Amino acid sequence: MSFSPEQTAKWLESLKSAGIDEASQDLRHLILAGDSIADIDAMVERRSAREPLSQILGDKPFWTLDLKVTPDVLTPRADTETLVETVLKQIESKTAKVEIADFGTGSGAILLALLAECPNASGLGIDISESALEIAKENALRNQLADRVEFRIGNWAEAIPDESLDIAVSNPPYIASAVIDTLDPEVRDYEPHLALDGGDDGLDVYRILLPELFRVLCPGGLMAVEIGYDQADTVMVLAKAAGFENPVMTRDLVGQPRIIHGFKRENRGGNTLLENE
Repeated sequence: MSFSPEQTAKWLESLKSAGIDEASQDLRHLILAGDSIADIDAMVERRSAREPLSQILGDKPFWTLDLKVTPDVLTPRADTETLVETVLKQIESKTAKVEIADFGTGSGAILLALLAECPNASGLGIDISESALEIAKENALRNQLADRVEFRIGNWAEAIPDESLDIAVSNPPYIASAVIDTLDPEVRDYEPHLALDGGDDGLDVYRILLPELFRVLCPGGLMAVEIGYDQADTVMVLAKAAGFENPVMTRDLVGQPRIIHGFKRENRGGNTLLENE
């Protein structure tokens, strides 16, 4: 397919005028995805309306995976790969038979990335959104992981038996309600607020979830959650109050606090699946 430099310049100007910082990069993706000039015109119009590139293209790379993305799920962010890295660093053997659960799994990105690295692990993805779970199931099939994962509708860790998991992870809603309207249009207008809104101070879910994660983890089990850039101290306090000893904060690639992890140490016994810190 060929088109004139004038046409390319027109598309690029449309994206720049819409306030898109990476207009050239986005245009390259749209041109590669388009089957005709009319297709690219339509996609440029959608992107100029600040629809996320991932939703226009229908997929997004994350870790080693290719994930389907729709308005029913958050677009997986590179920052969230820090959670995957953090968990993998704590696992003594990636071939161990561990049970991993992801609460608020959305697209399944975190859980599927961990299963891809841990060939003998099995996974459970919980979400309150049935439409999000349908996307997660498709992503498991797309990445040949469906035989080791179950997706189930639920409200956080309710109905999960005590001491039944080795690893529990979550990227919960952590944006304060009043901040939602100030977010970029791609997030504010196109991504599910259910996966963004963390209540008045952004910490509502942590207050509920962290004690539940302590309950459902086996002795020696690992908890890891994503946090907002200014929430590390408070979430550390909440994690300690829930029973996790000496929780640790990890920064993302740009140096912002991103992950809190900790172990359930009581009655640890002979569990050797996870490293001592």
